[in-house]
Amino acid sequence: MSSAKLDRTLAALAVPCRRRIVDLLRERPYRAGELAEATRTSFPAVSRHLRALRASGLVDEQRDAFDARVRVYSLRAQPMAELKAWLEQTERAWAGQLVAFKAHVGKTRR
Repeated sequence: MSSAKLDRTLAALAVPCRRRIVDLLRERPYRAGELAEATRTSFPAVSRHLRALRASGLVDEQRDAFDARVRVYSLRAQPMAELKAWLEQTERAWAGQLVAFKAHVGKTRR
C-alpha cells in the first residue's frame, strides 16, 4: 500500500462516525438515509462522511435501480485488505524488535 493511500485510509477511519458507517456497511449496502438513521447523525453530516469515505476509496456509491435520486453505499474490500496487510507487516517488524530487545536484555543481565 502506498504511503498516500494509507494516509487517506487512516484519515478517513480517524473519525468515529465514519468507523461506525464502515461497521454498518460490512453487514450490507445501505442508503444514505438509512446510515443517517442508524448512526443518529444528520443527513448532511452523513453525506460529508460518505464523501470522505468515497474519496479514500473505502466506499462505493451506486444509484438505486428504481429511483435515481437514491444512492446506495457499499464497502470496498481492497483498501481494508491493504490496511490489514500493512498492519501485519508492522506487527512482524515490532515482534522482531521485541525479540531482539529481549535477547539484548537477557545478555546484559548476566
